Amino acid sequence: MFMSDRRLLAMLSCLILVVVCSAKETKRPNFLFVLVDDQSPFDLKVYNQSSILDSPVIDRLASEGMVLDGAYHMGSWAGAVCTPSRHMIMSGRTVWHLPRRGSKKPGADSSQSLVPATLADHTLAAVFNRAGYDTMRTCKNGNSYAAANAKFTVSRTATKRGGTKETGSAWHADQVLNYLDDRKSDAPFLIYLGFSHPHDTRDGTADLLTKYGAVNHRDRSSLPPGNSKQPSLPVNYLPAHPFHHGHPNLRDEVNVSGVWERRDPRTIRNELGREFACDENIDRQIGRVLQRLETLGELENTYVIYTADHGMAIGRHGLQGKQNLYQHTWRVPLIVKGPGIEPGSRAEGNVYLLDVLSTLCDLADIQPPVTNEGQSFRPVLDGDRETVRDVLYGVYCGGTKPGMRCVKKGDWKLIKYDVMEGAVQETQLFNLRENPHEFLSEHHAPVVTRLMNGTPKATQKNLANDPRYSAKRQELEALLLSEQRRLDDPYRLWDQPNH
Repeated sequence: MFMSDRRLLAMLSCLILVVVCSAKETKRPNFLFVLVDDQSPFDLKVYNQSSILDSPVIDRLASEGMVLDGAYHMGSWAGAVCTPSRHMIMSGRTVWHLPRRGSKKPGADSSQSLVPATLADHTLAAVFNRAGYDTMRTCKNGNSYAAANAKFTVSRTATKRGGTKETGSAWHADQVLNYLDDRKSDAPFLIYLGFSHPHDTRDGTADLLTKYGAVNHRDRSSLPPGNSKQPSLPVNYLPAHPFHHGHPNLRDEVNVSGVWERRDPRTIRNELGREFACDENIDRQIGRVLQRLETLGELENTYVIYTADHGMAIGRHGLQGKQNLYQHTWRVPLIVKGPGIEPGSRAEGNVYLLDVLSTLCDLADIQPPVTNEGQSFRPVLDGDRETVRDVLYGVYCGGTKPGMRCVKKGDWKLIKYDVMEGAVQETQLFNLRENPHEFLSEHHAPVVTRLMNGTPKATQKNLANDPRYSAKRQELEALLLSEQRRLDDPYRLWDQPNH
């Protein structure tokens, strides 16, 4: 007996519906990776409730996704800290296993033997291209991993640090919007939306400079005008760092337009106002892209990752640049929104930017490349784990050698300086739960916390020479040396064994 036409059509319709629904359920996710240039996490309200920065789009990403409180860029062997940072993002490799122009000092330039010759073929865009993704990138020129950047199918690159739509952050957003408008493919996409701000020169738009009471100061011989609208000085502001940072004539410390070598309150507050003007403009541009993705029906199936290549000082600890290992600079903001991530969630993470590659591969169900050294933090995003590692290592080796090193485990952090041909050899020890701003003895202002019973308690400062914490210092000294050995750090500090 043959089935009636009506019944056959009904069954076929159900079958088609099942196939369509199954296809929708198994559609691979898209990725929008947003990278800003030089931004301390403490610019943002999600990391610093006292910040006056308006960033409603980033705040919404945080409320709809996860904020990671412990994200770090690992470090740098060059004054242009963004260079190794962006290499690590693209390759998933640790700081001493990257292509670089190393020192010619014997024993200090063996890193090239630690870099696979075909590494560029195993970087972010190359991996996702092979997996059938469409890949697009917009970002600044230079100080990046050119061979990896060239793997993106579409690349629209220019440095845009001006204060107009054509010369500023809107240009980068426009490149993504144009790409989305022109795109005909049904393949999933990976979009790398890189901004040239808030890196100096921080020429914000006129309306936002006015909002934050800032001016684009150009006159070395005078101070910028004061304005009550400007951000307050950072809580760990100092007029000078207590000892030399170890990189003579470092551009970021002596030649940033509008700041130069000044660390007076008027200069720093004006520069923070310029920073915030650039930050808020970036927030607006991200909002434009998210709105377009929503209109196209793609946002629900897109992971949005917001981060920076490294943090920034701007007056904190008497420093201006990114060449230090304090939390405001070693840490980066990291917010992730997407399918399956609990809205409004928060985790420590203990992740590096070099973990991004393996994490995106994990979320897309792609095998990470054999050259990858990062760890997926998907278990953290899924709420299954609080952290992916226990110990974190940091380095700045762009000035005099060996430079700075740090190590963190739990609440404890050790920073060591061996610079200026041995003239500066300093150690700092902080309990970040008790002293999250890494106050030093030079922070003379009375900073007080209160115990649960209301009793005032003086905030801790550097504990390195406090005999009560000698065992903790020894523990972290040993951890630092262990990480240096594990990660092929080619240098040793003055009080470490040579091997």
